[in-house]
Formats: sequence, structure tokens, C-alpha cells
Amino acid sequence: MKLYNKIHVVVLCLLVAITTSCTNDYLDVSDELVEEVTMEQVFSRPASVRQFHRNIFTGITNSSNMIFGTDYQINGLDNPWAGATDELKMAQGPLRNLTSNGFNAGNAPFHRWNLLYPLIRQANLFLENAKVIPQSGSADYIDEDQLSKLKAQARFLRAYYHYLLFELYGPIPIMATAVDPSSADLDFSRNSVDEVISFIDAELIEVAGELNDKETSDAFLALPTKGVALAVKAKLWMYAASPLLNGGYVEALAIENPEDGKKIFPAFDNTKWQKALNATKELIDFAENGNYELYRNSGVFDPHASLYELFNQYNDEIIWANPNSDWGSLSYDGTDRRLTPRSERSGFASIAVTQELVDDFFMLDGLPINESPTYTENGFSVDGDDQSGQTSVGTYKMWINREPRFYQTVMFHGRKWHYGNNLIKFNKGSGNDNSSENYPWSGYLLYKRLDKTIRNEGSFPRSKYRPSIVFRLAEFYLLYAEALNEVNPSDSKILEYVDKVRERAGIPKLSVIKSEIQGNQQAQRLAIRKEMRVELATEGQRYFDVRRWMIADQPEGNQGGPFYGMNMNGLPESEFFERTTYENRVWDKRMYLYPIPLVEIQKSTKLIQNPLW
Repeated sequence: MKLYNKIHVVVLCLLVAITTSCTNDYLDVSDELVEEVTMEQVFSRPASVRQFHRNIFTGITNSSNMIFGTDYQINGLDNPWAGATDELKMAQGPLRNLTSNGFNAGNAPFHRWNLLYPLIRQANLFLENAKVIPQSGSADYIDEDQLSKLKAQARFLRAYYHYLLFELYGPIPIMATAVDPSSADLDFSRNSVDEVISFIDAELIEVAGELNDKETSDAFLALPTKGVALAVKAKLWMYAASPLLNGGYVEALAIENPEDGKKIFPAFDNTKWQKALNATKELIDFAENGNYELYRNSGVFDPHASLYELFNQYNDEIIWANPNSDWGSLSYDGTDRRLTPRSERSGFASIAVTQELVDDFFMLDGLPINESPTYTENGFSVDGDDQSGQTSVGTYKMWINREPRFYQTVMFHGRKWHYGNNLIKFNKGSGNDNSSENYPWSGYLLYKRLDKTIRNEGSFPRSKYRPSIVFRLAEFYLLYAEALNEVNPSDSKILEYVDKVRERAGIPKLSVIKSEIQGNQQAQRLAIRKEMRVELATEGQRYFDVRRWMIADQPEGNQGGPFYGMNMNGLPESEFFERTTYENRVWDKRMYLYPIPLVEIQKSTKLIQNPLW
């Protein structure tokens, strides 16, 4: 791996940051500006030290950008993953054809490699150069306490960025010191899975005690905390214990570094599940010590209000969120506009929910559609059919009596829009059909996280800020249940923690309606995975879950073959209600891990590609 090109340019930008601020086009900084300031000058001025430090934060993931942002760019630190898995179909952007055409090592579009290694080097430079700057008169200063906090945050981000690389590529080169761009040796081999885990784990353990337990001030909610460090550590060990990186990927076991023949993927080690359990339990204990809790609306509990409000404001379920947001404006661009029907004031209706995700939401009785006596696909509802209170008489029966998370996630044909009484339709002639190049291919539109107060009309706000959630407690309740099930499937806490999530979602507990699965490891494993599927839908995790479980070629996680929706070509309207294939998706076993960028492989003598690429 050669870090030379992009790292060097990033550092040049940061060196001139005293007088200019770095933006997304910082790679255009001209070389002649570099001579205006030295590294010593950067780290002798408090303002430039803080700006240098703030720039390290630019690699935090952004779950709100799912298609493309206002600059029409989307990368591996955004959330293309919801559209690259069996959750969504994007009618615009690079994901439009990617799912059906596939990609190779030379054109894979959503890399993190060249985004994060420069920031890792920047963190290393900060850790190696930042120092106390004494107060002189009324001038700004950095004392020991401030320096300690800044270094702890930089050290956390260095570990977090290694984790994000590990999540996508598997074993990667560890960069624990700043690389000199003028060095003769800028070629690095990949460390092993176990070495990467050990490095990140040790860093997070040490830094957790140096970070604040929790940030409560609005101005500092984006800062990493002890809870965030524990969350990254928990997820790190879940990846480490799961089949993909724990001996289950047979083709990876043969991968060796060309320089020394070292194998970088480990054989199966069952003790890693205990370590994953320890890490998830540590976060749960920390959360339940008054730090985090599942969000519930104020007043009488309402699952619909709770699930909606959860994503619309900072709250005590959110462990960490990116303060940046790409929800955009209904009158201009962004994700919100693409979640809005074309029939509703400048909507662009181009982020569609797959039929596969629709089918995986539970019924109001808490059972999956193939087990619930209340589910049918035939005909339309009459008065008294739907107990959910979320549909109108005449709704296609597939969509009645579904759980609250379904109604908070999916806009379906014949459902009323939240403003006014307009019925949204996707059949021919409805205004949201396939007569335009960009349309909801499956006959469904994503509704989750759309703010209901925005409207492109009159005095209504055109945009509304929402935090881009990175980690929230519900995910870790389910991860804890998963790890516990792999270690001790007879433990009653497995269903207890799954039921905490289901109870907030407004559906019956598994321990009540499916008590027979308690202690059955395979049945509980499947139940946990189904719960993750719907609870975390479109938040960016499903892509990685089906890969770490290695189920992408199995029915419960199928990523390839025909994908279905309603019949967008149906005429008359009655023909719309037919399951219809809208595309055949490409899946290949090599896609379990993302390819190392081909350009990095080609210019290196030490870097080995991921298996099968």
C-alpha cells in the first residue's frame, strides 16, 4: 500500500488551514501555498492546532446520505449500503445499475481506503506534534488538560477509522505512526485479522477512560465519549467472532502476504464469541447505569410516535451521531426530496423499498407473515379488517395489520400522505408511476426518517435537521442477545433483550408468543437476525450483517437473483397488485469482502488483494 499521493495533499491543505478552511475540494490546494507555514508553526498556534484537530473528525460515517448529497457525491463513509443490499432500490446515482451490473476491483465505487488513511495519518501527526501552548497575555492557549482531551479524541478517531476499514475490507495495514511522504519505503503489507483486532481493541480500552462518559451540551454531541468507544469495541468483537472473519470464509484462509508468506485470515476460534459477549455486556452495563435507554415518546406510550421521534432529535438512545446531515431541502435536493412522492410538491420519489424487506416486517401480532393467521395478499380491506389504525378502507390486504415499524418505514400504494388526505398511488397515471426515468421501481417508497413537518409550500419549512445516527442502543441490545446466544443459548436474557426492542416497537414479546424457541440456538439465532433486519432497516447495517454471517446466498439473506415489487407496468390499476420482478441482482462469493482498490494493488509489491477478486 502506498499512502503517498492523497495523504501528502491532505497534509498540505492542513498546513495552510490557518488562513483558509478545508472543504471537499481541498485536494486542489496549490503547492506554492505550502511554503507559507511550517509544521512547527501549525502546532505553535492554538487556533491552527484546533482546526487541524477538527479536520480529523471528517471521516465519521453519515447515514443520511443514501443516494447522493447536495454535491452529487456519495462514498463509503455515507450510506450507499442500504441501496446495495436487499433493502432498497435506487433510481438515481451510482447505485441505479450497480446492483444489476455488479462491479470489479477496478471500478468498485464506495471505497473508504483513500478517505481514511489520510485522516489516520493526520491523527498520527497530531498525536506526535501537539503540545502545551502556554497563555501569553490575552492570547489563546492550550493547557495540559485540554491537550489530554484533544489527544484522546484523536487517538479514538485513529482507532475508529481502522475499525471502519476493517469492517469493509477485513485485515488492513495498521498505521500507528505518521508516514513521511518523502520516505523511500511507502509500501505496506496487510496486518492479520488478529493483529488488527488486537490493535483497535487495545487503543479503545486505553482511550475509553480518557474520554468523557457522555456529552450533554448541544455544542459537543459529536465528540466521542466512553460510550462511543465501548460501542466500537463491541462491534469490533462481533465482526471478529462472526464466520466471515473467524474461519468461515474458506477462500480467505489461503491468503498470504507476498513478502513473508504470513496468513492474514485466522482459523475458527470459538473463544472470540466470549470476547464479543464481554464487549457487548460492558456497553450494556454502561448504558443501563443511567447513560442510555430506548427512546419512548413522552406521555402515554405510543410506538408510532416513539419510532418517528427517535430519528428526529438527539435523545438518550443515540450513543453517537454525525452532526452533518444530507437530508437536504424539498425545494432543492437531498434525501428528503427523494423520499417524497412526485405528486406531493416537488417530490422526486426515487428511493424504493424492496418487496423482500416489505415481506420481512412482522404482523401486528408479532409473527412473520408466513406464520400469522391475519396475513393475506388477496383482496382489499373492508371496515373492521385492519386493527393497526394506519390504513384506509380499500387498502390491499398485504399491507394491513402490520407492525408499527412497517408503517414508519414504507409508503405503499393507497396510503394517505401525512399532510392532507391525498392517497399516494404508484400505478400507471398516478403521477408516481414509471413514466419518468426516475421512479420507485418496486412500487414502494421509503418513508423512514422523513420529517413530517417539511413541505415545499407556503410558510412550511423546506428542510429539517436530524442527526445522522452512527450507533443507537437498540442495535446493541440485539448484538448482546446474538453474542449470548452463541455462548450460552439457554440464557433467558437472550429473549429478554430482543423483547425490549420488540416491546418498544409495539409488538408482542417472543418470550410470550414463541416461548418454545427459548434455548434453541438456531431458532433464537434466526429470530435475532429477523429482528435486526426490521429494527435497523435502511440504517446502513444490513449490508455488513449478511456478510459477516455469510448468508448472502441463503434465503434469509439472499443478495442475488430476481428482486420483486408490485407491477409498475400494470394496466388497469388492478394489475398493479401482482408480484413482479424489476431486476436480477448480481451476487458473487467474492463480494463478502470489498476489494482493495486496484490502483493500490498495482503500485504495491506487498499488498495482497481480497479473495476471488
